[in-house]
Amino acid sequence: MQSNYIPYGRQDINQADIDAVVEVLQSDWITQGPTIEKFEQAVANYCGAKYAVAVSSATAALHIACLATGLGQGDTLWTSPNTFVASANCGLYCGSKVDFVDINPHTYNLSIDELQGKLAAAEKQGCLPKVLIPVHFAGQSCEMERIASLSQRYGFKVIEDASHAIGGKYQGTPVGNCKFSDITVLSFHPVKIITTGEGGMLLTNQEDLYQKLIRLRSHGITRNSEFMQGESHGSWYYQQLELGFNYRITDIQAALGVSQMQRLDEFVSRRRFLAQRYNQLLQDLPLTIPWQHPDTESSWHLYVIRLKLDKITKTHRQVFEELRQDGIGVNLHYIPVHTQPYYQQLGFKCGDFPQVEEYYQEAISLPLYYGLTQEAQDFVVTKIRDLLNS
Repeated sequence: MQSNYIPYGRQDINQADIDAVVEVLQSDWITQGPTIEKFEQAVANYCGAKYAVAVSSATAALHIACLATGLGQGDTLWTSPNTFVASANCGLYCGSKVDFVDINPHTYNLSIDELQGKLAAAEKQGCLPKVLIPVHFAGQSCEMERIASLSQRYGFKVIEDASHAIGGKYQGTPVGNCKFSDITVLSFHPVKIITTGEGGMLLTNQEDLYQKLIRLRSHGITRNSEFMQGESHGSWYYQQLELGFNYRITDIQAALGVSQMQRLDEFVSRRRFLAQRYNQLLQDLPLTIPWQHPDTESSWHLYVIRLKLDKITKTHRQVFEELRQDGIGVNLHYIPVHTQPYYQQLGFKCGDFPQVEEYYQEAISLPLYYGLTQEAQDFVVTKIRDLLNS
């Protein structure tokens, strides 16, 4: 890799983060200890949710969220095709069917108009979804109030995939407060807003879901006598109440998360500044800059442009690869899930969701992270300008 390579995203680790991790490493608890609960409380307090459950990844979080909301054999999960495969795979893990709702061409989130039409048709056919997973793409919340209204009308559960969106707001309140959903899922992968290395979290306001998520995280086991069948045999005793998993996070990771949470607002503020700066620097070029819904304040996990291919001489692939050759680590979020070979084997085909397929043919994710300097950002913009004007 070039020494001056500019990635599309990266973590920011400071001495306080390192000290927090070392302190846990030198303590009596490096897993299943008190730092995990401290991390959960910090995130729950920030987002305004009653309960939080930290797990090993956002994929693990999505899986047990589906199980906790009752998704199973014969059920159907709907989600956006503009996401990482985990948002759909979690339904398959539960033995359910999966389907998609095409995107809004402006926000790149799941289209509410498409959702309304698909729900009305599904009701007539007797095949309504059990669970909907709206994905807050790039850090911008979906239109959750409208989704919640539809969930009440049609009876499906809502799991927000907010893997991109911690630190964002919807209608002036933090993403993750679960006002319009049953569960919200967060991700702490290194390219996300804050990191625990690998890790995820579930937020909910429903105690029954919380208790189930706690068990599913750790083998389906409880040590709480309140939930046991019969009396406890003693302080050593536990019962497995359902089939769970080892989706636990460590105190080592949680210590990093607690430390990173103290800088979350700083991280988001910097990303918003850089996104606004991109908007200004790119506005006169033959491309579309990200549009923001007035109800949202994005946390800007990603900054995605769309090339106006009819106004430039180069192809999408040429622009992408030439930027990479110049040491700019652009990326593409996302390859539409329904076009993946595995999903094609399930019966999906190209052409099923035209808006997301058109988006995919034009989209490029530009570098955006806390440590991105204005000089590096200027370099990125200059290279884009040169390529599109050549």
